[in-house]
Amino acid sequence: MTAAGRPAGDRLSIGAVLSRLREEFPDVTISKIRFLEAEGLVQPARTASGYRQFTAADVDRLRFVLAAQRDHYLPLRVIKEQLDAADSAERPRVLRAVPADGLPAAEDFAEQPIRRMTREELIESAGIDPATLSELEQYGLVKPGAAGLYDNESAQVAAIVHALADFGVEPRHLRGFRAAADREVGLVEQIVAPMRGRKADEAVRELAALSVGLHTMLVKAGLRRIAGK
Repeated sequence: MTAAGRPAGDRLSIGAVLSRLREEFPDVTISKIRFLEAEGLVQPARTASGYRQFTAADVDRLRFVLAAQRDHYLPLRVIKEQLDAADSAERPRVLRAVPADGLPAAEDFAEQPIRRMTREELIESAGIDPATLSELEQYGLVKPGAAGLYDNESAQVAAIVHALADFGVEPRHLRGFRAAADREVGLVEQIVAPMRGRKADEAVRELAALSVGLHTMLVKAGLRRIAGK
């Protein structure tokens, strides 16, 4: 270990990891890497002084997570499940950024613990600026809770909007997405209203998967028409 806290040999400091990832992922920051560690996506070793020590495998793992977020807009929960399954050899040790059939399953909509974050943490996590977050709030795509805090799903929405901006898509263009999502949720709510307990929970997950699956297939069909196929 050097005096500056940089691990020797084949171990990498968080700054060295950032340098390796920056070329492929220009928006990645040290705070983002720490956030992914806090979410359990990567678990670097620690020295006695508390400095992180990353291996090449840790860097590959981070690269997979960042690509899955950027290219496929997968939530961290789904990415973590894929990594955990690969780690435990429950399936072949091939990391994939999309499900085998490309469609969601009911278990993808199981209730998960919500992580609360401040405005500054959301901005850092999603890689956006304060003005963009204000626009997202203006058009109803993201909104804080009663305590003024945001959840991790809001951060994922913001990250997707940030990726869409590369194609010239602005938050104001996405109001239709918000309206369509609200209509789908309203339909699910009507169907499960008479149900109670576990039966209602299972129905919500199943309906959500079917609804998103239908949306996905309709978009795919529309894109084929655009392409003239």
